Amino acid sequence: MKIAVATLALAASASAFAPVSTVQSSTKLDMSLRDDLAQFGKVALAGAVAIGISAAPAQALTKNELNSLSYLQVKGTGLANRCAEVIGEGSIKPTKDARLVDMCIEPKAWAVEEEIGKGGKTEKKFVNSKVMTRQTYTLEGIEGTLKSDGGGIVFKEKEGIDYAPTTVQLPGGERVPFLFTVKDLEAKGKGGEFKPGFQMGGDFTTPSYRTGLFLDPKGRGGTTGYDMAVALPGLQSGENGDDDMFAENNKTFDVTKGRIEMEVNQVNNEDSEIGGVFVATQLSDTDMGSKVPKKILTKGIFYAKIQQ
Repeated sequence: MKIAVATLALAASASAFAPVSTVQSSTKLDMSLRDDLAQFGKVALAGAVAIGISAAPAQALTKNELNSLSYLQVKGTGLANRCAEVIGEGSIKPTKDARLVDMCIEPKAWAVEEEIGKGGKTEKKFVNSKVMTRQTYTLEGIEGTLKSDGGGIVFKEKEGIDYAPTTVQLPGGERVPFLFTVKDLEAKGKGGEFKPGFQMGGDFTTPSYRTGLFLDPKGRGGTTGYDMAVALPGLQSGENGDDDMFAENNKTFDVTKGRIEMEVNQVNNEDSEIGGVFVATQLSDTDMGSKVPKKILTKGIFYAKIQQ
């Protein structure tokens, strides 16, 4: 389902990854991400609901319908990258030992923060981007615990296919890779039951896009490979010129923070299912420490089941 450009503009204005010994976290950028979503998250969610991002499309399929399809019926159709739709407007109150299972998070639109020059001035705005990754960017099978805290619901993510390497392309042709994820998500919401209008959100951990075993074109890596570019020994003597190539030679496993806000708008009491929309912000790939990350804004839909 395509999302109107105007809404994105409104929202913009409005254990596979084991870390190596060197870990960095961009504190200032993390805090900026939190401020961004605190400022624009509700506007983006409201815009998503207003244009019907959560409305069931003509070919929407429920979980039961998806489960009834055979492999050959799904193969090559893109359905494996789709989240199930939920129909209903009831409410579900989690019990003491309830869990959130089969959670699916499907992005529908992406935007990247860029500096836009106009009238001799520059300002940062989120620019619409196009996904370049095959249809493998949806998170699936996520599950975790549900607890009650101060009259609200707290969801803690524990396991599942909770990361997906994704690349988007800006209008000028620049491609921005990032690891779409909700690892270690702890989302808190106000209210003791899931019902249309219920909102919850929290921070998650974003591991490095590349692992420590990755080697760049010069054979340099985080835990293996060369310490420097073999063809340029004179520029990496440690005396002159080494500072210019330090970031390229000194590979790091950057771990940053992201944030996601979700709103439930469909509840199926009979099957204990919930569905809704989400808005998330996180940082892009740093190329193992050699590049300044960009801010990524992602919007889409989610599905989950309450296991009582």
